[in-house]
Amino acid sequence: MRKVELFIALSLDGYIADAEGKVDWLHGESQEVSDYDFYTPFIKNIDTIIIGRNTYDQIVKELSPDHWPYYGLKTYVITHEIQQCRQAADIIFTGSELGSLIKQLKQESGKDIWICGGADLIQQLMSENLIEVFHFCIIPVILGHGIRLFKEMEQHIDLSLIGTTNYNGIIEVVYKRK
Repeated sequence: MRKVELFIALSLDGYIADAEGKVDWLHGESQEVSDYDFYTPFIKNIDTIIIGRNTYDQIVKELSPDHWPYYGLKTYVITHEIQQCRQAADIIFTGSELGSLIKQLKQESGKDIWICGGADLIQQLMSENLIEVFHFCIIPVILGHGIRLFKEMEQHIDLSLIGTTNYNGIIEVVYKRK
C-alpha cells in the first residue's frame, strides 16, 4: 500500500517560511558550498503530490515561474477556488475533503504520496493521523517568526527514527509514525 510522506524544510525554530511567506533562507551554512541533494533520493519513490493553493502559487510565481518542477508527477492542489484555476495534464485543482482524498489515493496503485505543503494542509493531515513518514530538512537558521509548521494539536504523535543525514549545516531527520 502507498505511504503518505511529508518532506519539508524548516528553520531550527520550526518555521517553514518567514513572515512574508518567503523561503530565501533555505540554504546551508556556507552559500559557497553546494548543498547536498536530499530531494532526489526521496522523489524516486513518489508519483503523487498533495499541495495547498498558497504553496502552489508560491512555486509558480516565485520559486519556479518558468517551468513546473514536478512534471510527470500527478499533483493535487487543494483549493476552495476551483473555478479560477486552469487545469493542466498532471495538475488537478480540487475542493475534495482532504482526508477522503488521501484515503482514496492510498487504495490506488502507484508509488508513495508526497505532502508538499503548506502548514494548514499538513496540520489537517496530522490531526487525522494520515502522515506516515516525516522527512524534515532542518536549515541552520532561527527565524523567530513566520509560518509555523506545527500548531497546537489535541493528541501527540509517537514517532520512530529511521535515519539522519547532514551536510553543510542542514540536517535531514526521517521518522515514521509508530
